[in-house]
Amino acid sequence: MSFSSDIKQELNKANSLVNKENVKFELMGYCISGNTDLIKGKNVRFSTESDYNINRFSKLLSNLEINHDIDVNGKTFHIVTKAFDIHKLEYLGIKENEVCVKDVIKDIGTDEQKKAFIRGCFLGAGSVNNPENSYHLEMVVSNENNLKVLQEILNIFDIHAKELVTKNRYSIYIKEGEEISKLLALIGANKAVLQFEEIRIQKEMRGKVNRIVNCETANLNKTINAAIEQITAIKKLQTDGRFNKLDDNLKEIAILRVENPDMSLVELGKLLKEPVGKSGVNYRLKKIMEIANGK
Repeated sequence: MSFSSDIKQELNKANSLVNKENVKFELMGYCISGNTDLIKGKNVRFSTESDYNINRFSKLLSNLEINHDIDVNGKTFHIVTKAFDIHKLEYLGIKENEVCVKDVIKDIGTDEQKKAFIRGCFLGAGSVNNPENSYHLEMVVSNENNLKVLQEILNIFDIHAKELVTKNRYSIYIKEGEEISKLLALIGANKAVLQFEEIRIQKEMRGKVNRIVNCETANLNKTINAAIEQITAIKKLQTDGRFNKLDDNLKEIAILRVENPDMSLVELGKLLKEPVGKSGVNYRLKKIMEIANGK
C-alpha cells in the first residue's frame, strides 16, 4: 500500500464513533471533499477505490441513522444518500448545486470537533507523498467556499497551507515537512507521524552530511548515526506524550540534541546549565533511548 493508504487505514482503526458530535463533523469533512458530488440536486454521492474508506463513510452515516446505498463500478465504490438526509447536519447546505459547508463552522464546536472535520476532509480526498521521495500533502475539496473554510480552520491550529486552484479542482497543499507532521498529529495519525519524522530526520541529516566537505571520518559518521537514533527516540517521546514526564536533566539534554543534531557530546555538555563531560551526556542520552524503547 501507499503511504497515504497506510495513514487512512490507521485513522479508520484509531478513531471510534462514540462521540456523535465528532462523527457529524468528520462526516461534514467527507461531504465537502473532492470525491463527493451532488447528483441532480437530490442525491449526495461519495466515491473511492478504498474499501476501508467506503466502510468508514458508511459507518459514519449509519451512526447518525442516515440511510444510504453502496454500489461498485469496476474498482470504484460509491455511497449514495439523499441530499435531504445529509442536510440534517446543521452546518451543511447547497450552494450552486454543490454540497457546501457554512462559513460559521470555523467559529463553532470544540477543538476535537474541528480536528474531526479536518480528518474527514483528509480521509475523503487527501493524500501524502512517500516522504522518502518528497514532502507533499494535499486535500481536495469540492468548491472554493469549502477551500476557504478548510484553510481557516487549519489556521486556527497554526497550520499554514497554500491554495491550489485549477479548472474544476480546489485544493490546499503543504510542502514543509514539519507542517505535514503537525497536521498528521492533529488528526490522530500518530504511527504515521513517527514514521514520517524518522524519515525526515534521516533525510535532513544526510543533507547536512552531503554539505560537509569530503573529508568526513568514520567517527563523524558514527556521531551522525547516533544523533539520528537519539533524535528519533526524542521525537517518539514527544509524539506519544511521554516527553513531559522525563526528569528535567533529561529534558534539557533532549532539547539541546534536537536543536544541535550535528554537535558532539562534549559540545552538548558545555551548553547545559550545569555543564557535564562526555560520559555524563552519553549517560543521559542512553537513558532517553531506553525510555523511548520501553526498557
